[in-house]
Amino acid sequence: MGGFDAHRPPEQSIVDDCVHCGFCLDTCPTYALWGDEADSPRGRIVLIAEGLADGAELSEEMVTHFDRCLGCMACVSACPSGVAYDRLIERVRPQVERHVARPRAERAFRRLLFETLPHPYRLRALAPLLAASRRVPLDRLDERLAVVAKVAPRASTREVWKTRLPEHVAPAGEPRGRIGLLLGCVQRVFFADVHRATIRTLVAEGFEVFAPRSPGCCGALELHAGEEDAAIKRVRKTIAAFANVDYVLTSAAGCGSAMKGYGELLEDAPARLFSSKVLDICELLADVEPRTPRGPVPLRVAYHDACHLAHAQGIRAQPRSLLRAIPGLELLEVTSEPEICCGSAGIYNLVAPQPAAELGARKARSLLSTGAEAIAAGTPGCAAQIDMHLREAGHPLPIYHPIELVWRSIEAAR
Repeated sequence: MGGFDAHRPPEQSIVDDCVHCGFCLDTCPTYALWGDEADSPRGRIVLIAEGLADGAELSEEMVTHFDRCLGCMACVSACPSGVAYDRLIERVRPQVERHVARPRAERAFRRLLFETLPHPYRLRALAPLLAASRRVPLDRLDERLAVVAKVAPRASTREVWKTRLPEHVAPAGEPRGRIGLLLGCVQRVFFADVHRATIRTLVAEGFEVFAPRSPGCCGALELHAGEEDAAIKRVRKTIAAFANVDYVLTSAAGCGSAMKGYGELLEDAPARLFSSKVLDICELLADVEPRTPRGPVPLRVAYHDACHLAHAQGIRAQPRSLLRAIPGLELLEVTSEPEICCGSAGIYNLVAPQPAAELGARKARSLLSTGAEAIAAGTPGCAAQIDMHLREAGHPLPIYHPIELVWRSIEAAR
């Protein structure tokens, strides 16, 4: 397999699908930043082809350009030939982690991230330190820790340690189905209000909700970063936890994208069945007739398309339809670089802070240009990244998950 081993290497057939037309270039965030062909999807496909050649090795240059990819999948949406670049890069990353020795400091930092981010209880314990670090001049912190402190969601320690979410809630009225709700890791700890709005809305709409405390992370963070073995352990725990539900729901785009890919990752019947049940909260609610009336929420809201929602899952219309159904809410579209990633991308804004910051600043400018009073975003990573850059631009705005606005509308009608 050249520079790749025989365990799930990138597929030559997908490489051959690329005709190098260049339609991907305008949507690729790293090509937008640097204009370097090797930092475009078709350029990386050329590098993958080189890595597949007999006698090839994974060179330092190859790894640099693979690492620079955010995995935003905007190129997948843009490609007229249907090249599954997402399958290529997600198979390349574990190969890199298995065969390339990263510098010691980089290995240690990545290990620190994976020993904390996927663990909700450890994240809760760190919340006071993160809050305190925001009061310390960043130049007094280690450079990498300064990045973590800057990017971390701004939930207070009190918010993080609020009353735990219920594991089981009965539906209001005639039952419509049993929902398994993934609480996850970062979303559970720093964006628990999104889960509260999700549970309350589902219950009001007639769904029974099962929200187990275990598993923590669904494996998405590690999977997207190439830590395949650790991710698979979490994948199996997640599948086992939701064995007896009609649907598995998430309100985090990266989690939904990962869970919908479990079937391809494990290639077995339980994983395929699980993936077939996975829905984003907006996907479910847009597909059922609402039982609860909606009251007015007078607000001008710009909707941000999270990459793993719009590109990886093809979910664009559903959040918009839910928001447009709210009386008094004016939905605004981003017209400046709408397809360009905000720079969050899992752990990307932690391990590649400079390009992530440039992308975050561009996204903040694009959102502010709409004249919105608030932002709607369907994943915690985007919410934290956009919030930081709006603050840095001197124009902080409230950021809501669409389901929070739906629940506010339901409450307004009562």
